[in-house]
Amino acid sequence: QVQLVESGGGLVQAGGSLRLSCAASGNIFSINGMGWYRQAPGKQRELVAAVSSGGSTNYVDSVKGRFTISRDNAKKTVYLQMNSVKPEDTAVYYCNAGVRVRTTMTFGQYWGQGTQVTVSS
Repeated sequence: QVQLVESGGGLVQAGGSLRLSCAASGNIFSINGMGWYRQAPGKQRELVAAVSSGGSTNYVDSVKGRFTISRDNAKKTVYLQMNSVKPEDTAVYYCNAGVRVRTTMTFGQYWGQGTQVTVSS
């Protein structure tokens, strides 16, 4: 099995910073892309940021210049550095990884449990 464990969520004031972490473990042969999604109250889940196995990144327009995604391949961990946060960033944040599973060599998408980020004004 594959597990993604998130940490770093919480309450932060507008203009402040927060860093989310997500570590993958289990029957992993390799990991391709990793990313962060979020779902705010009354809204659909959206992709916030993603990073490829080679380090290429992309972001939703609303967080460009404020958030940075990175990964540590040795630790099988993806990070989201959130700077200059706004109340509109308040949401449940979910990490995602594309994983090739050991032995079966099948590929699938795996998700973390979600962590709440609340930005106060």
